[in-house]
This record gives sequence, C-alpha cells and structure tokens, in this order.
Amino acid sequence: MISRLFNRWFVKAAPARLVTTGFISVILAGAFLLWLPISQLPGVRISFLDALFESTSAVCVTGLTVVPPGDTFNLFGKIVLAILIQIGGMGVILMGMFLIMITGRKVGFKTRSLFIAAQNLSAGYTHLIDIAKTIVIITFSIEAVGAIILGLCLLKYFDPLQAFGHAVFLAVSAFNNAGFDVFHGSASLIPYSDNVVFCLTITFLVIIGGFGFLALCDICRNRFKWKKFCLSTKVVVFMTSLLLISGTVLFKLMTNQTWLESWFQSTIARTAGFASYPLSLFSPGALLIFIVLMFIGASPNSTGGGIKTTTIFALTLKAFSSSAGHDQNSFFHRRIPEIIFTKASTVFFFGLGVVVIGTILISASQPGLTLDAILTEVVSAFATVGSSVGITSTLNTFSRWVIIFCMLIGRVGTVTIANALVVGDSKRSEYTEETILIG
Repeated sequence: MISRLFNRWFVKAAPARLVTTGFISVILAGAFLLWLPISQLPGVRISFLDALFESTSAVCVTGLTVVPPGDTFNLFGKIVLAILIQIGGMGVILMGMFLIMITGRKVGFKTRSLFIAAQNLSAGYTHLIDIAKTIVIITFSIEAVGAIILGLCLLKYFDPLQAFGHAVFLAVSAFNNAGFDVFHGSASLIPYSDNVVFCLTITFLVIIGGFGFLALCDICRNRFKWKKFCLSTKVVVFMTSLLLISGTVLFKLMTNQTWLESWFQSTIARTAGFASYPLSLFSPGALLIFIVLMFIGASPNSTGGGIKTTTIFALTLKAFSSSAGHDQNSFFHRRIPEIIFTKASTVFFFGLGVVVIGTILISASQPGLTLDAILTEVVSAFATVGSSVGITSTLNTFSRWVIIFCMLIGRVGTVTIANALVVGDSKRSEYTEETILIG
C-alpha cells in the first residue's frame, strides 16, 4: 500500500519537488548517521541540530561547520561526511542514475526528466545516459589523480595511511567544492600554505569541479579546439579565466599575501571554502571582493554554487547592450535569446533576496555580530562556499536554522525551490500590456 502510494506520488510530482525532496531526504539521513555515537570520537557528543547543520553543509557542499570535523567524527563519521559530499556534489539524481546503471536496470522516463531538471538542461537534450556516464567517469578519475598527488604531498606531515586517508577526503571535498577537511583543529589548510604542489593541486580540483560537467564534456569531445566549443562553454572559459586572474591581482594588491596565496584565495572564493590565509585578517575592501566572488560562484552543471558565471555574464552583456542602443545581445559571433536574460535576472533577484533576508534575520537575532561578518556568513552559505570570519560556532539556534535554509536554497537552486513551492494552475488569461518608467 505504502509502496503504491509512493509510486503514484513519484509519477505525478513535479521534477522540482522531487529534486528538493531528494536533497532533504539525504540531509536528514546523513544528520541521523552523524548524530549517532557510532560516528563520533570517544567522549564527544553533539546535538541533533549540530549533526543536521554538518549534514546540510556536506550535502550542499558548503563547508561551514559548527564543530571541528577532525576533532568530532571518527573514521565512520568521516566516511559518512565524504559520501554526503560526493552525493551533494554530483547531485542526488545523478547518483541515483549511477546506482540504477550499475545494477543493470533501465533508467526510466521520469528519472531522465529529473536528471534534466537537476542539471538545468533543456528538454531537448539527448544522450542523457552517455552524459551521466561521462560525468561519473570524469568525477572519479580526477578525484583519484588528485588524491594520489595530495597523498604524496602529505607524506611530509603524516604517516602513509593518514596521509592518503586525508588525501582521499580532500580530493573529494575539493573537486566537489565543499571546503571540508578532517585535520585536527580548525586551521583548515593554513599549515600547508607554503606547499606549492599541494596548494596548486587543491585549486586545480576546485576549478575543474566548478567548471561545469557539460563544459568539460564539450571540451573533451572537441579536443580543446576553441572554434568547435558551444557558446556556453566559451562563456564559461572566458568568465572563469577573467574571475580567477582579476581576483588574484586584486587580492595581491589589497593584502600582504604572496602570489600563491592570492591565487588560492581567488580560486577558493568561488565556492570551495578552504583557507590558506585567515579571512578575518582581510581588509574591508578585500573582504568585499571576496564576498562578490562568492556570490558569483562557479559555472552551471558544476559542483559549485553561487548565481553562476553565466548569469553575471548575461546580466553584464545585457546592461552594456541596452546602454549602447543597438541591443544586439551577441557575443563570440552568436546572438543570445532574450529568455536567457530573463532567467539570469530571475536567478540574480532571488539570490540577492535570499542574502538580504538571511542577513536581516541573523542581524536581528544576534545584534552583537558585525554586519560584514554576518554578510560573509550568509553569502558563504547561499553560494555554498564555506568560508567564514570565524562566527559559525557562535551562531545561536535561530541563526543556525537560517544558515541551514540558505545552504539548502543555494545548493538546490532558487528557481527550483520556487517551482517546488508553487501550487495551482498556470494563468488562463492575459492582460492588456502597458509600459512603466525605469531608471
């Protein structure tokens, strides 16, 4: 009876609701496992809210923590965290398709439609199974290579078993743009900031993970030939390069960091959350740049968050195009449809709304916290970054719930959440059109 009701609900439910429900279900299951004593070190006990916060942060690949993972969870707990990060980064639906494929079962139409919704693809996309297989192969291959390199780097600090254990966790965390580490204490990667190979490997994993699976597939399929790339891939390459280079230069000019640390911060700001330099030591200007980079985030169909590089690109292009008077909306010899700019405006508006409301709620709940610290925390949660100036553990119960919801909305997507909450039929009539004054 229950199985029949579930199957009926699954068939009739909108994809947006199923995607949202899937993420929430994994978060709750992860919270329960992390809350059990079997996941925690001897003498350590955390509340269910703390476990829920950690699980949400892992599934939403954020990295904000209210307890130090390395000093809280045992081997089983760390494995649970790594699995939650992997599921969250690749996506609940993609992991479900992967399990269906390895068991030899057929991927049904409903699962395919969920994959399209979860990856924000257009309905006309074909070869979905091949795309899913390619994403899985790319993910595990890059994580394996990254784990080997990181393990060799960490042999300088740990015995072989510990070194490669940390390396596997870091590779999964970095590629999925999670920002988690399981080192003892809360110094993140600061003790290893002078290890060039280690830091560059972390940034490489973060960049590839935040690049976007479809863009990676397009690059591999066309063997790095620029002219054959689709427009979306070209925009991703352009924006990623622009943000990484400009962020590095600005951080170098506005802080006393080395070029390596500036590059690391520019990369990490776009949804990874590791730290090689304390964010609390940033000047107000440098912190503002960091917040802007966090809000923009990674690229579509990636493990990263934020409003995405293509969104800010579309908004900027539309602003300049409209100001020029010709309104061509073209780039790289291609004209972009008007609907894309409407979608970009929607994503930007909802994203900004989440950040503003979250900041107001926490400011009202804890007036003793500074505005820049709260804004950093909220943007970090929404953009699934994980960077903080150090106030996460001081948040009260209400503020923690606000951050939990910000992380969930940021990972699932503002538009997906909005579609999941919409109830009722579409409009049946149209009204007379009339203009309003703007600007």
